[in-house]
Parts: sequence; C-alpha cells; structure tokens
Amino acid sequence: QVQLVESGGGLVQPGGSLRLSCDASGFTLDYYAIGWFRQAPGKEREGVSCISSSGGSPYLSYSVKGRFTMSRDNAKNTVYLQMNSLKPEDTGVYYCAADPTLGTMCPPRYEHWGQGTQVTVSS
Repeated sequence: QVQLVESGGGLVQPGGSLRLSCDASGFTLDYYAIGWFRQAPGKEREGVSCISSSGGSPYLSYSVKGRFTMSRDNAKNTVYLQMNSLKPEDTGVYYCAADPTLGTMCPPRYEHWGQGTQVTVSS
C-alpha cells in the first residue's frame, strides 16, 4: 500500500526555518515524481516544489525560490523540504505527493497524497 507521511511542521517566527520530511512506504521513491504543495486557509492549493521521476534539479515556485530547497534521500525513501527565511505568507498545510508518471518534467497531477503537516509562521 502506497503511503506518504509528512512531518516537521510547527510554529515558527518570521525569519525562522523548518525542515519538512515526507516518508514514503509501499513504493520506491526514486522512480516517482514528487511534489510539495501547500494550502493556506481560504486559498487554493499551490505547488511549491517538485522533482520529476528522472531526477535533476527541483523546480521551485517563484514565491519560495531562494528560500526553500527540496531534496530526496533515496536510501531513506524520504523527501525533504528545507524552508528558510520563513514569512507569514508561508503559513498553511503542506502536503507531499507522488506520481509514477515517467519523464523529465513534473506531472500536472499526482496520484498519491500525504495527510499534510501544518506550518504556521507568526510572531
């Protein structure tokens, strides 16, 4: 059974850092495209970062570029989202997602989703 479990969220002050983890089970992560998404209260879910199934440099959305980095540890079957210089507008529930679509681009849809982890940036 494919399962994704996010962790690492919490309350942090503006300018602080958090590292989110996404632990995968039931499949081998390095053969999947992986994405990080977030949803703020009252807003639509937005893509934050992704890595295609072929690997390569992660895509980062304009709003987080230069502050967030995404990495994948295939040995641990885990994906990370390192978030630095956090801003109040980064607040939301963060989800990781996986999709078996092969290719060099991130897929437009993802088949498997985690339950999400709350990130709150506030003083």
